[in-house]
Amino acid sequence: MRRHFNFHAHTAVSAYYICGMKIICIGRNYADHAKELKNDVPTEPLFFLKPDSAILPPHNPLFIPEWTNDLHYECELIVKINRLGKYIDERFAHKYYDQIGLGIDFTARDIQQQCKEKGHPWEKAKAFDGSAVVSKKFLPLSELGAINDLGFRMEKNGEVVQSGRTKDMLFSVDQIIAHVSQFMTLKVGDLIFTGTPAGVGPVAIDDVLTGYLEGNELFRTKIK
Repeated sequence: MRRHFNFHAHTAVSAYYICGMKIICIGRNYADHAKELKNDVPTEPLFFLKPDSAILPPHNPLFIPEWTNDLHYECELIVKINRLGKYIDERFAHKYYDQIGLGIDFTARDIQQQCKEKGHPWEKAKAFDGSAVVSKKFLPLSELGAINDLGFRMEKNGEVVQSGRTKDMLFSVDQIIAHVSQFMTLKVGDLIFTGTPAGVGPVAIDDVLTGYLEGNELFRTKIK
């Protein structure tokens, strides 16, 4: 039987665990995206991390790093963890979030491909400074409706380039939380990027990327 831990803020251990946050990113969580990059569809959630220094400061543009020639956007729904937990059973996972946001997982696709070919980790292609756009606000799930059927989209220079619905995820938010929490403690404020739908592509200087969740504009990012 899977263990279920529910830590509360008043406990002595909480003061240690609640400090800081991490960004957990789920890869290949939409079958159409896995196929467009010619990747296998995973049989369990595939995840990697970004440091908190990856977050692009609000209102700042993203400057394309000089070491990549193929920087891609990946628009993703973001779940913010609201309580401390480890070994969370899927049936309890809904208790660990109540706010939803939207963001971009920027990827240096050329560097990522080089890493894959050499069997190296992806961090330098995924975890560089500014590689995580996080929406200017998070919306209460109570106002959005069922987590398993939310719609989002991203526009590049006013043209829709990505759109998705959470019902098309290979692994639901609750399944992701249950899986990831087997390997690491989830802390208050941790962010989970839940994967991107098809339509990823390159950015260029002067592009403007705008993200919408259920019609609400949540980010607008300029590329420099």
